[in-house]
Amino acid sequence: MNFRNISAWSIRNPVVPIVLFIALTLAGIMSFSRMDVQNDPDIEFPVVVVAISQPGASPVEITTQITQKVESAIRSVQGVRNIDASASEGNTSVSAEFEIGDDINAAVSEVKNAVDQIRGDLPDGILEPQVFKVATSSDPIAYFAVEASDMTLEQLSWFVDDTVSRRLLAVEGMASVSRNGGVNREIRVILDPAKMQSLGVTASQINSVLRQQNLNAAGGQSEIAGSRQSVRILGNAANAYELSQRNISLGGGRSVKLADVAEVTDGYSEQRSMAFESGRQVVTFGMSRAKGASDVTVFDNATIEMEKIAKENPGIKFTPLFNSVAYTKAQYKSSMAAMIEGALLAIVVVFLFLRDWRATIISAIAIPLSAIPTFWFLDLMGFTLNTMSLLALGLVAGVLVDDAIVEIENIVRHMRMGKSAYQASIDAADEIGLAVVATTFSIVAVFLPVGLMPGVAGQFFKNFGLTVVASVLMSLAVARMITPMIAAYFLKSGGIAEHGEGPLMDRYMKILRWSLGHRRWMMGIGVLALALTVVLMVVLPKQFFPDGNQDFTRIRIEMVPGTTLERTKEVSDEVVAIVRKEPEVKTALQRVGEGNGNIFITLHEDRDRTSQEFEEALTPVLSKIADARVTFLTFGPGGGGSGRDVSVMLSGSDPAQLDQTAQRLVEEMKTLKELRAPRIAADLQRPELIITPRLDLASQLGVTTVALSQAIRIATLGDIDQNSAKFSLSDRQIPIRVMLAKESRQNMANIRNLPVPTANGGSVPLERVAEITFGAGPTTIQRRNQNFRIFVGADFAPGIVSSDADAKINNLPVMKNLPTGVSRAPFGSQEWEQEMQRDFGIALISGTLLVFAVLVLLYRRFMSPLVNMGSLLLAPLGGMLALAIVGQPISMPVFIGVLMLFGIVAKNSILLIDFAIEEMERGVPKFQAIMEAGHKRAQPIVMTTVAMTAGMIPTALSLGGDGQWRAPMGTVVIGGLIVSTLLTLLIVPAGFSLADGLEKRAGPWLRDRLLTFKPGDDADDPESRSKSGGPSTGMAPGLQPAE
Repeated sequence: MNFRNISAWSIRNPVVPIVLFIALTLAGIMSFSRMDVQNDPDIEFPVVVVAISQPGASPVEITTQITQKVESAIRSVQGVRNIDASASEGNTSVSAEFEIGDDINAAVSEVKNAVDQIRGDLPDGILEPQVFKVATSSDPIAYFAVEASDMTLEQLSWFVDDTVSRRLLAVEGMASVSRNGGVNREIRVILDPAKMQSLGVTASQINSVLRQQNLNAAGGQSEIAGSRQSVRILGNAANAYELSQRNISLGGGRSVKLADVAEVTDGYSEQRSMAFESGRQVVTFGMSRAKGASDVTVFDNATIEMEKIAKENPGIKFTPLFNSVAYTKAQYKSSMAAMIEGALLAIVVVFLFLRDWRATIISAIAIPLSAIPTFWFLDLMGFTLNTMSLLALGLVAGVLVDDAIVEIENIVRHMRMGKSAYQASIDAADEIGLAVVATTFSIVAVFLPVGLMPGVAGQFFKNFGLTVVASVLMSLAVARMITPMIAAYFLKSGGIAEHGEGPLMDRYMKILRWSLGHRRWMMGIGVLALALTVVLMVVLPKQFFPDGNQDFTRIRIEMVPGTTLERTKEVSDEVVAIVRKEPEVKTALQRVGEGNGNIFITLHEDRDRTSQEFEEALTPVLSKIADARVTFLTFGPGGGGSGRDVSVMLSGSDPAQLDQTAQRLVEEMKTLKELRAPRIAADLQRPELIITPRLDLASQLGVTTVALSQAIRIATLGDIDQNSAKFSLSDRQIPIRVMLAKESRQNMANIRNLPVPTANGGSVPLERVAEITFGAGPTTIQRRNQNFRIFVGADFAPGIVSSDADAKINNLPVMKNLPTGVSRAPFGSQEWEQEMQRDFGIALISGTLLVFAVLVLLYRRFMSPLVNMGSLLLAPLGGMLALAIVGQPISMPVFIGVLMLFGIVAKNSILLIDFAIEEMERGVPKFQAIMEAGHKRAQPIVMTTVAMTAGMIPTALSLGGDGQWRAPMGTVVIGGLIVSTLLTLLIVPAGFSLADGLEKRAGPWLRDRLLTFKPGDDADDPESRSKSGGPSTGMAPGLQPAE
């Protein structure tokens, strides 16, 4: 038994294939029922992040004292590819990107060890460094707002932190629940500057004494009355009033009651951020799923749990603000619907061509028998039902029936020659067996390299490529084992009848005869088609990812650094008022901070404008808002950048030179009509209060810079959490925050007169030992690979895609002549795109070579496979024309569609050439063999093309869900199929005729001059060798000389 006669074996032994496919179908159904539904496949990016906080520190100090030291430590870790760092007020984040394939858990451990080694070199006032890895599953799948009619803001915040988080984290697959907005309970010790000055007490002294006094501590053990007791020292005050009555020791035998210098209250922290929904302040929280869990299952179970919480607490109300699960569900449903609709349309096509309901049913059976077992193989490979695997299943909806169509059409043709259904099934399946195997493996050859691509792109497209491979291999197994077997026992033979005849076939045969008589003309048409393809690929606009139509969008508000929370709230309200006037807006959640804000917008599902059109219409209106930069946030794959449509990164070691170059670039970008509002990201200076110690006087009084820093930081901001005093409640500990009142911090005189501790235990006013002036500094400092970097961002004008803008930006004078020491390198999404394009190019070349290898194995010749390979060049033309007609740019899904076209076009040309070669081997003259190949194979080729086109129509229309990936892919496949099939039916026969003639002329000539082998040398006995010793014709028996 081999590939050629496995069908005959299945026909004679029907029980085995039936049982096998019943088992595979049951396994597929079970796997499908338990497969997780996700938006993106689970990917562990090889990125480790180190986050360090130093409250109150400026970006300049953080960069020099923390960021640069952490960068140097991480650079020594093996396998680090890029290091990105960002420093802002009080925080720094350093990201280390490793090589793909590295163990990310080992990388986290090595980075943590590197940071631990330099921990002693870092400032004392930092919080403990946090080291963690980045994963796609860590993105929030939903945000909810919580309101309560019977709770204060502090009580509601604790309810979310305690009850809601605890209950939701118990949901299987939930990774984290994080609160946004709200406040934290704390004991507030509000200092009185005048009393502090008169009594000579400092904020750091009060904080230090409270740390040592107000705590419950261990005291060892005792053995009294013959038993052992543990000793506890209970120094924690019972309440805020009792704490206020504590005496604070000032040294030198002096002490003061805490209530004499401060007001002690049980309250909550100062609000530095707020969240609003419909004008009401709310507490919000986001939830993230664990790796390997289903977005849909986790969200649905969490929703059920929240309904239980709301029922148990009548005053609580949960309001959904955002969830990606609705999008995931819509994509899943529309993908499955497109696959089913495509399959039904393909079945209709089969019936219209064959007009035989029995043959149609046999073809239809192939679809579920191919698709359902595929889920079992996907489950074995650990895949989920995500965007990429569903995209693959949508793409192969029409392909799954192709092999069955070819088999059943050939069986019907043999039956109409007068054979019984049983004999026709055996003969037809054996005749076309190798061709069907080769056509399927041509698709496998194209998509297998895509599934095995390296890099981050490979992790995404692994799901896509291997899903296509698994499904088409299953369709091959069905076509070789099930379709002929069922046909043998189910079809009815109607005796001798015409097959595939008609006016269209007669017209095609006339055109084919003409094309074989004008072979060079046909080659010229092929060259013209290729040239037109190249022109279209150059002329059509390009973008890496197609424009999406999401139900969610986000607006970012940037104010002048130092803007108060109240002023930021006013601007945020103004933006929300503009947004809410738009009919597409369903909800708008405000998240407001000091000097910045975000507005999360949910759009109605039924709307007239796409999210892209909505953003383009509102951008000019939002840009007119005074004293603020208001932009829509754009997220590209790979992250990073300015969050806008265009991000240009410049890097260098000199920040001043870098800033000058960026300013020049902004001015030149303003001259481009393709761009809107170009500017440097985070370029505004933040106001600062500069305190410069008078070192001579400070040294005489024993006042150090560290003492100055600590006293001022505690008084104005409070100590860091790990150093602050704690107050024990019955269920938790809360911090005791020692600091000046907000009103006192607004008075310059209070700052000047802040007491600073001296070496002898006394204190001195701040202005005596330091000069206080106003200044300005950077808002953020960005670095890449231990160089400074700066981002220039801009938005696209309506109708502009990335290829148009990038070409214009690259041609600007400043970009052509960057100063020495300043460079532009790809980053984040740009680097990801370049890597993806390179890997896709390699996959495409590998796939093409694998197709060639399959053809050489099939034909055992050299020139004929080259004709097939030449036909691949005809594949993209129709797709490019279809894109031009519908006005879509070239994007990533277009290239995926072209890959599928390569497989389909190779399939069609194999069916033609394989039949022609088999006929010629039987002694049929070449011209007649090619004409007969066209006659016999035109109908199955047209049938598979129409079936595939019908199968792709739902994908191209994308009536449900977001068609940003499926629509361009469907468009290019449909256009490419129609045009390439027409060209294949005419150009491939002419090309094969020319190639065969060239092979027969050049082959003997080259053999006689280069090889020692003569025909007959491989004969088994000398007699037969002598019989073949005559003049060589250079041809195998049955092959005819070129005509």
